[in-house]
Amino acid sequence: MANINDENVSKLIPTLGDDKIDMIAATSVLQIRASEIRQSQINWQSYLQSQMITQRDHDFIVNLDQRGQKDLPDKNPEGCADVFLNLITHISKDNTIQYVLVLIDDILSEDKSRVKIFRNSRHGNAWQPFLNLLNRQDEFVQHMTARIIAKLACWHPQLMEKSDLHFYLSWLKDQLKSNNNDYIQSVARCLQMMLRVDEYRFAFLSVDGISTLLSILASRVNFQVQYQLVFCLWVLTFNPLLAEKMNKFNAIPILADILSDSVKEKVTRIVLAVFRNLIEKPEDHQVAKEHCIAMVQCKVLKQLFILEQKRSDDEDIMCDVEFLNQRLQASVQDLSSFDQYATEIKSGRLEWSPVHKSAKFWRENAARLNERGQELLRTLVHLLEKSRDPVVLAVACYDVGEYVRHYPRGKHVLEQLGGKQRVMFLLSHEDPNVRYEALLAVQKLMVHNWEYLGKQLEKEQIDKQAGGTAVGAKS
Repeated sequence: MANINDENVSKLIPTLGDDKIDMIAATSVLQIRASEIRQSQINWQSYLQSQMITQRDHDFIVNLDQRGQKDLPDKNPEGCADVFLNLITHISKDNTIQYVLVLIDDILSEDKSRVKIFRNSRHGNAWQPFLNLLNRQDEFVQHMTARIIAKLACWHPQLMEKSDLHFYLSWLKDQLKSNNNDYIQSVARCLQMMLRVDEYRFAFLSVDGISTLLSILASRVNFQVQYQLVFCLWVLTFNPLLAEKMNKFNAIPILADILSDSVKEKVTRIVLAVFRNLIEKPEDHQVAKEHCIAMVQCKVLKQLFILEQKRSDDEDIMCDVEFLNQRLQASVQDLSSFDQYATEIKSGRLEWSPVHKSAKFWRENAARLNERGQELLRTLVHLLEKSRDPVVLAVACYDVGEYVRHYPRGKHVLEQLGGKQRVMFLLSHEDPNVRYEALLAVQKLMVHNWEYLGKQLEKEQIDKQAGGTAVGAKS
């Protein structure tokens, strides 16, 4: 089993240890509510009289709760597990369940080794009573339970069973996606703990967790949640295979935007740490190179220059800035025009960079769009279908037109991939530049006499410019 308290996690960024994170979490909705619930007075005698709990349960909980015998869990671990599991299984009242869960969480927080009390209980599947509580209507009950499950899963040497793990991680993922979730910091905190365990990282991947993290980061979230979710990506990237996969989920462009917009130093620090892992951790050097190129494409060098000028007092930030600067500058020097082009296509952020309009580039490289199972060409077709950015659509239309112009079987290949249909559809796009580039691409798909077409395109361009001048004169 992987080391849960990953040595790298504590050494590389010391300020992100559990104590610091829990100090931040203390201001979360969950912890504020827990502080209120601790002040409650539960009438355990009434539960005994109504025969909802046994005399043994009553005596144990009263001695622990009201008489302050805090060492009871250590003196009688089996009895402790039995009592608490009986309570959460047989009591239905929300405020009592809330109180019991806070007691369990406090018992575990006082001593991590106490997780064995619940993990080694005689109740068969130790997870089921807790997993059932995730289906309760009360949000505090759900999220305090989730916090307890994370501790039981991470602080015990035996891994959580696969089916239970899958259910729990799917629940956390769905909670992240839930609109206006007041407990999102608590959900993120559970993931920060879980994803330090290597085996749990792959289980999270299998429930589509990484794409969920990134889709939320691509939207607007407050800086604390942003920091916590990027932290989750960071611990994921300590696994070389996951570090290699990460940019397939568009991680680098999303993180580059966060770095550009960040006003909080801790967010900047954690994004830089992810970028460093994306270069250092992959065992495939080609993937590390592609990550460098993607960062260059996403204007990370510009942000590194700004950070260098600011000269932060944080040694981790400056160390990572220096490392990334060296690696990215080196990758720029080794970059061919096709490398630049491929990185731009994969980023999905097309712009009218010089490479697109270079006839020499297309003569030499059009056929290379067929490499790796036509990966780049398929990406272009995907952008034609999914992108809402007029510039991206216009450039993609131009590129597929140049591909069919310079690759003999290009028309047939593009038609098979559905590219021709997408270009035809864009002939009616609301943006005039998209319509124009789509028309040029259609002409290249249809016409065989390129010399004739070249003259026609030149004439259309002149007419377009003349029309623009006429409009300007009228206004």
